[in-house]
Amino acid sequence: MSTILTTLQNHPVKQFGADETVLEQGAHTDLLYVLIEGAVEVLKDQVKVASSSEPGAVFGDLSVLLRCPHTASVRTVRPSSFHIVPDPWKYLEENPSVCLHLCVLIAQRLDAVNKYLVNVKHQFAGHDHMGMVDGALDALMHRHPRPRVAPRASTIRDPEILD
Repeated sequence: MSTILTTLQNHPVKQFGADETVLEQGAHTDLLYVLIEGAVEVLKDQVKVASSSEPGAVFGDLSVLLRCPHTASVRTVRPSSFHIVPDPWKYLEENPSVCLHLCVLIAQRLDAVNKYLVNVKHQFAGHDHMGMVDGALDALMHRHPRPRVAPRASTIRDPEILD
């Protein structure tokens, strides 16, 4: 972890007090935040999904890599400081060691999610609704998201009109 913090030592540092929002789900900052010290929790749809106090933990990476708004919120649990990385795409291209560090972090997250999903499947083995879970997992693991197209107004039925 010290390698990434050493690499970022000349980047700006931002301080947050306890219970402050670092990243807001749905917002788009185009910044990476790298934890120097402190502790945070990660919330998806206001549900806590992770926590971290590990120096070198990276936040905002999915938004940067997928070029989309933040997929979760990050809130401090206690006073925390972060290195801020502006223009993170360029920074990652120019710093393979940081990019590799981020790859390891993402792989660890994916491994944790896979273990959790296996645990859920074991808990609900033999129940009819597992087919739906299997379908959702298959979609998550093997398909790229497809753009959604809103239906034309002329194709939407009014539920108040009886045939």
